[in-house]
Amino acid sequence: MMEMQPHTAQSRVLVLDIDERRTAELSDTLRVLNYEPVTPCGAASLDRLHDAEDLAVMIGDMPSDEGVGHAFRAAAERHRSLPVLRVTGSEIAPSIDEQLEHHHTWDLDAPVKSAQLEFLLKRAERYKGRERRMRISGKSQSIRSVRRLIEKVADFETTVLITGESGTGKELVARTVHDLSDRREGPFVPINCGAIPAELLESELFGHEKGAFTGAVSARKGRFELAAGGTLFLDEIGDMSLPMQAKLLRVLQERCYERVGGAKTRQCDVRVVAATHRDLPKLVEAGEFREDLFYRLNVFPIEMPPLRKRISDLPGLIDELLVRYCENGDRSLRLHTDAIRALANYRWPGNIRELGNLVERLAILHPSGRIGLRDLPEKYRRHAADSGLGDGRDESSGLNLRDRLRQIEKGIIEAALRDADYVVARAARSLKLRRTTLVEKINKYGLSQQDSAVSCRGRDAES
Repeated sequence: MMEMQPHTAQSRVLVLDIDERRTAELSDTLRVLNYEPVTPCGAASLDRLHDAEDLAVMIGDMPSDEGVGHAFRAAAERHRSLPVLRVTGSEIAPSIDEQLEHHHTWDLDAPVKSAQLEFLLKRAERYKGRERRMRISGKSQSIRSVRRLIEKVADFETTVLITGESGTGKELVARTVHDLSDRREGPFVPINCGAIPAELLESELFGHEKGAFTGAVSARKGRFELAAGGTLFLDEIGDMSLPMQAKLLRVLQERCYERVGGAKTRQCDVRVVAATHRDLPKLVEAGEFREDLFYRLNVFPIEMPPLRKRISDLPGLIDELLVRYCENGDRSLRLHTDAIRALANYRWPGNIRELGNLVERLAILHPSGRIGLRDLPEKYRRHAADSGLGDGRDESSGLNLRDRLRQIEKGIIEAALRDADYVVARAARSLKLRRTTLVEKINKYGLSQQDSAVSCRGRDAES
């Protein structure tokens, strides 16, 4: 009796684009690459997207939630870990663009080339079924740009240099790069190069043999050895001494090192991510940092924006921190809108770290209920006289006025809804808006995760 061979079905790719000509071209290219394209010709086609053969979603122009936009939302809801390939330059509705933040999303150049498409689909095969572990939260344009850069570089062995002021979350970026990479099952080993004396840093990085120096009573592994198969995070790399910089450069170039006091050459199997709050180009000009090491580290730079340039993210960050610091994760503790407005106009020299310290203090002092303006420390209260959530400093100068006003309005609406326990009628009264007007704005900004509860509770409050 002949043995039955297992059936190998083609992996399906959902193609969503209002441009019918491009949809047809993408479908033809997929067939040539031995993938099965699925286009939304009704509920029947979406019902096919249910099993393990589904691979990815390709999206082009989706200017609204209707039609192909609705198809994307349906597919995204059914497949929360489905990777997305987005045609660059495509027009996408803001609510759909926000939905992409929950998926592994990669840019596909237009016009589409089969080589790049095949490469991204192979990458999607590795990511299929893997939940997106993006630690960096926020909806501002600057932080979304950071997330896109992380997504682009995570899969590669490229050295990453993270810059930004102290307290902006540079280590969080490094951990996210590690979590999204193929090295995620390996160790993530951080070391603060500025906190360790120069004479001890070499031993900390490379390890030492027994008797290598006074006090070396036994051999010890260094951070490079401990991070084998994973990621080594070199924090505050700008504070490293020049002699140590030369030794680090050799390891990055030769991919090998020796323990202090040892002669055995050891291979280096780590991905290096470095970070600094200092201006390395200026240090290079001053002769305090090696130019060749700078270029070796600065292969893929990521700059973390200060909190004052992403103020529109403040309400969401406060909510996350409140849940983290509240005893038993009490979600009832909220900041009143007036308190959030005052915090929005503060300059935040300590960035996210300072915000975290403040929220932890508030959670201890006010374990339940609302935190109002009078509950804030005086240095934050003095900014209450300034108006509005955001003051024009929350984004780079590249944003136009309309985008900035949209972010400010959206942040105020989010804060008012939280303050009103998501009762629309109550939030509308606090904002001095008609309930129908507020519902339109909620839909406009894609604040739909609470829609069913919000709408019902809003009607109940009015009745």
